[in-house]
Amino acid sequence: MDSREKLEFLARASQYDLSCACGTKTNDDHRRRGQDGMWVYPVALPSGGTSLMLKTLLSSVCVNDCRYCPFRTARDEQRCTLDPDEVVALFLELVRSRGIRGLFLSSGVIRDPDYTMDRLTAVARILRRKHRYRGYIHLKVIPGSSDAAIEEAASLANAVSLNVEVPTRSAFRQVSTAKDFDRDVVRPMKLLSRLTAKGSRYERVSQSTQFVVGAADETDRQIIQATAGLYDRLGLHRVYFSAYQQGMGDPDLPGERGGTPPDDRLTREHRLYQVDWLLRKYGFTADEIPLDTADRLSLSVDPKALWARQHPERFPIDVNRAPRRELLRVPGFGPVTVRRILKRRRGARLRSIEDIGKYGKRLAGAEPYVTFGTRAARQR
Repeated sequence: MDSREKLEFLARASQYDLSCACGTKTNDDHRRRGQDGMWVYPVALPSGGTSLMLKTLLSSVCVNDCRYCPFRTARDEQRCTLDPDEVVALFLELVRSRGIRGLFLSSGVIRDPDYTMDRLTAVARILRRKHRYRGYIHLKVIPGSSDAAIEEAASLANAVSLNVEVPTRSAFRQVSTAKDFDRDVVRPMKLLSRLTAKGSRYERVSQSTQFVVGAADETDRQIIQATAGLYDRLGLHRVYFSAYQQGMGDPDLPGERGGTPPDDRLTREHRLYQVDWLLRKYGFTADEIPLDTADRLSLSVDPKALWARQHPERFPIDVNRAPRRELLRVPGFGPVTVRRILKRRRGARLRSIEDIGKYGKRLAGAEPYVTFGTRAARQR
C-alpha cells in the first residue's frame, strides 16, 4: 500500500478506541466520513466551539495478546505501519485541504512500548518543532511505557489517554496474560495524573481512558466504582465506554460466550454513559446508582429516573426554593434547565412548568416531581 492507502486502512482500524471526542447529542457532534474515506471527529477548542480531528493508528502491528482486540498478535489480520514523516505529511495535507485542526494518534505495540511511544511522540515533535503546528494533538500512551516516554507525550500533547479496559485485576487477567494490570496500566495512569494535576507543569493537558464493556465478566457496579475512583482519586477529565463487539475476540473470552444480543450490549454502554453524567455533572456518588441484585443497570429505565422512583421521600421539591443540587435530581432537569430555573426565579416567582421552558416530553417527565410553592403542577 502507498501512504494514502495505509492511512485509510489505519484510520478505519482506529474506530475501536473512543478515548477522544465523541458525539452525544446531535449529528454535528458525531464522527463523519469524507468522500476520501477519512474518518474525522469533533474536538473541543480551548477558545470554545469545536473543530474536526483526524483519528488514526500509526500501526496495526501489535505484539500484545489482548484477547478482545482484532489486532492482537495471534490473529491473522492485515498489518501495515506508517512512518512518522508519512503521518505528518498526510495530516498537514488534510489540514490544508479539509480544515482539520486536530490529530488523535494511537497504535498497536511495535516491538515494545517505548519503541512505539518514540514513534508516536516523533509525529508530535515534528509537527510542533519543525512545522510549528499549534493545533490539537491527542496521544495514546502505550501500557508499560517508561516514565520518560510518558512525560514526553505529556509535554507535546493537548490530551493523553491510556485505556484501563476493565475495572479489576481479575477481569484484566481474563483479557491479557502478557500485561500486568498494576505495572502496565495503573502505574502509568497514576503518573499521568500527577503530571497533569492542577498546579503541575502539564496541567493544561487532559487525561482520559476507556473501558471495553462486556469483554470480561465484570459487573456494572465494578465499572461504576472504578469510574468514580478515576474521577475522584486520579482527576481524569473523561471516561469512555465501548461495548465489546462479539466475533472479534478469542473464542474462550467471557464476552464471546455470553450470547448477549447486540442491542442489549449497546444499551448497557448507553446506560454507563448516563451514569458517567450523573457522577460528573449531577452530584451523584457511585453508591447511589440503582442496580439490580446482580449488580447490573436496568436496560429499560435510565438510572436517574429509576433513582427518583426509588426515593419518593425526596419529592416533590419546590422549584422556587430548592438548591441547585436538589434540582439536578429531578428527572428531566439537566444542568442547562437548572441554570435557567435559577436565573428566572431571581426575577420572578415560577408558577407552572411552562415558566421553565417549552412544554414537551422532557418537562412532562419532570412534572410529577416538582411543585411551585402552592399547587403541585399545572391543571389539565
